[in-house]
Amino acid sequence: MPLSGQLILGIDTSCDDTGVGLVELRPDGSVSVRANRVWSQTVHAGYGGVMPELASREHVERIDAVMDDALREAGVSVGDLCAVAATSGPGLVGALLVGLMYGKGLSQGLNIPFYATHHLEGHIYAAASQTELQPPYLALVVSGGHTHLFDVPQEGEYRLVGATRDDAAGEAFDKVARLAGLGYPGGPAISEAAKLGDPKAVPFKVPLLGQTGYEFSFSGLKTAALLAFRAGAKPDDLAASFQAVAVKSLVQTSVRAARDLGRETLVVSGGVAANTALREAFAATGLHVVFPGQGLNTDNGAMIALAGAAAIRAGRAAHGLDEGATAYAPLATG
Repeated sequence: MPLSGQLILGIDTSCDDTGVGLVELRPDGSVSVRANRVWSQTVHAGYGGVMPELASREHVERIDAVMDDALREAGVSVGDLCAVAATSGPGLVGALLVGLMYGKGLSQGLNIPFYATHHLEGHIYAAASQTELQPPYLALVVSGGHTHLFDVPQEGEYRLVGATRDDAAGEAFDKVARLAGLGYPGGPAISEAAKLGDPKAVPFKVPLLGQTGYEFSFSGLKTAALLAFRAGAKPDDLAASFQAVAVKSLVQTSVRAARDLGRETLVVSGGVAANTALREAFAATGLHVVFPGQGLNTDNGAMIALAGAAAIRAGRAAHGLDEGATAYAPLATG
């Protein structure tokens, strides 16, 4: 497919996925994903979690091949690139630096603009692959490292209205899957096991039920799952019961926030957004709920390219090559 607009490269190496994506920004402001390639690291499975040093080394070894695959998928060459966007934070600093320096090198070598992009903004803009996002809307980013609820009154403006007090939802999925012997990563493992279990077998309580705010908490639910497992709960029943309550917490809190704030559209993104039970529950709320397209829920480069396209469309200035990697980088505060 010939290019009719600007070709933007997106790179994400914030954790354990090496992602390179290509997005075309057309003159009318519309965008389309031309390629999205991700190398998901398996080296961490034996540890039950991500080992930062191993993640950084894997990114170094794989990024060239992932880049080549993305260019091949899009049917373009590196000389066709018009801009580069790379995740600068939050994430594992060593891992972030791999993609960040790779992107800066391309920017300098090709003399094209460089955009240091926030990882969570990338997750939000992943939904732009499905529809043109028109603020105002709410955005729930729910993954292994994040559970954040943002109000987006206008493009590029974010207000944090709720977040987890402790574990992120995806982190809780991983830990419950590990204690039940269901495998890693925990999200897909819990989802598969839950299909065979009884969601009412273990009487978990919904966290923070009755709160007036929009916070989340999964630490107590994780501990309750551990106690239930030690008491003899079957892994499939444990998975189904845990998933049912975790989903209920995410949906009820997000829907209440949307109604209180008068938002009719809710973006749900991040790795946990791929969970079928979560999608079905949100679909039944009556809100206009937008999920990212296939392959764009988990960390990937296309979502960073989509965020870069939004920055260009809004006329934001490109960043200098002195932008650094940041482990802790809030997108917004309450």
